[in-house]
Amino acid sequence: MSGSVVPLQNAVNLGPIGNALEDVGLTTAQASTAEGAIKFVVALAVIWIVGRLLLVPLVERALDRRDLDEHAKNPLLLLTRFGLAFLALSVAFGFAGYGNFLVSMAGIAAAGALAIGLAMQNVISNLVAGVFIYTDKPFRIGDWIEWDNGTYAGVVEDISLRVTRVRTFDNELLTVPNSVLTEDVLKNPVDADTLRLKFVFGIGYDDDIQQATDIIVEEAERHPDIMDDPAPSVRLTELGSSDVGLQSRFWIADPSRADFVRIRGEYVTAVKQRFDEEGIDIPYPVRTLEGGLHLESGSGRSVVQPAE
Repeated sequence: MSGSVVPLQNAVNLGPIGNALEDVGLTTAQASTAEGAIKFVVALAVIWIVGRLLLVPLVERALDRRDLDEHAKNPLLLLTRFGLAFLALSVAFGFAGYGNFLVSMAGIAAAGALAIGLAMQNVISNLVAGVFIYTDKPFRIGDWIEWDNGTYAGVVEDISLRVTRVRTFDNELLTVPNSVLTEDVLKNPVDADTLRLKFVFGIGYDDDIQQATDIIVEEAERHPDIMDDPAPSVRLTELGSSDVGLQSRFWIADPSRADFVRIRGEYVTAVKQRFDEEGIDIPYPVRTLEGGLHLESGSGRSVVQPAE
């Protein structure tokens, strides 16, 4: 009829859960709100449980295959759980129909992340470097490392996402930002199963080079901790102002800083003793000063009078 008034239909579309709640006596608005809350909780719980049962163990197995230490795995697993929680919240908001709220939260989060990122560039750089250390494994706890052209050296005691702690050989603890160890050349002498050491012995120009070479090789072969394969070798590498430099090259197995210092010290001591026994000189630089002393007075006459 042209004069009749048609009532406006409720624009809220309820699902099965909302209809069931409306049937038990809730209003349409109450049923819609309750339905959204139930969907949110169910979606959040399902994604979280599935992620914990499937995703986290999968990541853990992947880390195990890379043979990461326990201290390195824990931060990465923590990041995985944070990512899973963010994914579960995002999906739950969308499934519950809170899309507008999710978009607003995303905008606020993006603005906050930008502000935090600008204020914490160094921290974020160190965190990213920490992830690269975990994945690339340039060193591990217990390794002896050197960096900054050998200015710093020590044994790694701990690796975290932001810093690495290194104990120097003077028993000092260095807390090093991870970005310092990833942006420059870092030396890890103990990464492999063997390590080659070098030492230059200086002998006099009048000494027998072959005799000295034989002694250097023999003492290397006698030392129980110096490897026979690869065999020790000697090369003439320097012709100094006062000596001839013979560079000894030898290998040690399962290297560590303590072994490196001890073995080299014992070996050099043994060679020096053999040189002394065989009469081979280890010369040291000699400086000869020549010239005279002449003093004159202001008139140009010598102030040094000859003795009468």
